Amino acid sequence: MTETLTRNLTPDKLEKAAFILKTVAHPIRLAIINLLDVHHQMSVNEICEQLTSEQSLISHHLTNMKIKGLLKADKQGVQVFYSLKEKDLVKLLDCMENCNCNM
Repeated sequence: MTETLTRNLTPDKLEKAAFILKTVAHPIRLAIINLLDVHHQMSVNEICEQLTSEQSLISHHLTNMKIKGLLKADKQGVQVFYSLKEKDLVKLLDCMENCNCNM
């Protein structure tokens, strides 16, 4: 007898999961999520330093993730500090770290 594993993945949940996965499907975006998990809140300049990337590139990724509702931005003076709005995003990193999918 074969057991079937079922999950409560409704079409809405699948749509949301696909949206999130498409939004974070870039090494820099995943690195940003990892940094914000560790540091909780960082400025664009701090993220650029940590990732040794240009500010325009980091800003592009931060803006995209903010527009799509994954990050929060808090302006303090002339600096903008980013944090995770969707805290469960780090579960994706945990999953990737523990995945043995020929990676």
